[in-house]
Amino acid sequence: MIQDGAVMSVGDALAAARRQAGLTITQVSQRTCIRETIVRGIERGDYSACGGDFYARGHVRSIARAVGLDPDEMVREYDASQAPPHPITAADVFQPFTPVRLKERRRPNWTIVLLAGLVVVAGVVGFRYFSHSNTPSTSQIASTHHTANSGHSAKPSPAAASSAPASPAATQLQVTIVAKPGEVTWAELTAQNGQVLYQGDIGASVGVPRETVTTVTGIRIQLGNPGGAYLYLNGKQQALTTTQPVTLTCSPTACT
Repeated sequence: MIQDGAVMSVGDALAAARRQAGLTITQVSQRTCIRETIVRGIERGDYSACGGDFYARGHVRSIARAVGLDPDEMVREYDASQAPPHPITAADVFQPFTPVRLKERRRPNWTIVLLAGLVVVAGVVGFRYFSHSNTPSTSQIASTHHTANSGHSAKPSPAAASSAPASPAATQLQVTIVAKPGEVTWAELTAQNGQVLYQGDIGASVGVPRETVTTVTGIRIQLGNPGGAYLYLNGKQQALTTTQPVTLTCSPTACT
C-alpha cells in the first residue's frame, strides 16, 4: 500500500489508521472481539497467532473496518504480500460447479388438465358403480345382525391394523445467521458437495442483517466474528461459546 509516497505494509497501514482515528489497541480489540496480542502482532506484520490465512483475512477485514479503512482493499493487500505466487482463494476452491437455473413461468398444458379431469370423472363414476353393486341386501343385513348378536365379535385383520403410513423423517436443514445490533461478522456457508451457499459480511451496517440457507445435506460454517452473531439451526438457536474465528459442521440436529 502506498501512502504519502511511501510503501506501507498491511500492518503499518492498519496501525497508522488506528492512530489517526484516535483508537488504542485495547479499543480495537473490544470493537472486533480480537485479542490484543493478535491485533498487536498484525500491526507488526506477524500473523502466526491468527491460526492460518483464512482467519488472518478475517482479522484484517475486521480491524480495517474498525479503523476506517476499506476491508476489501486491505484483504487484497494481504493476499498480495502473504499469498504464494499462484494463490488459490476460498472462492476458487468452493466455486459452485453447477449453474443456478432460474425458474421460468410456463403456460399451463391444457391437454394434461383435460386428461386429468377425465380421469377424475371416470374415477367418480366407477366408485359409484362399485358402491351400488356391493350394497348388501336386506337378508344379508339381517344375517350380519344375527351374527353380531351371537357373541362372536369380529377382529380387525393385521393388514388393516398396519395400513397407516409411517411419518417420513425430516431431512431438511436450514441455517440462519443474524448479526447482533451494531456488529458485523464474516461468514462462509458451504454444502457437503463443496458448493458455496453464501460468502460475505453479515450486519446491518453492510446491508445484510441476516442470511438464511436451506439444503438437504450437511453445512460447514466458517465465522470470522462469532461473538457478533446469533446462529439458528432449523429455528433453534445454537450456542456460540467463543469470540474467535470458528468452523462448525451442522447436521439436521446440531452444529458442532
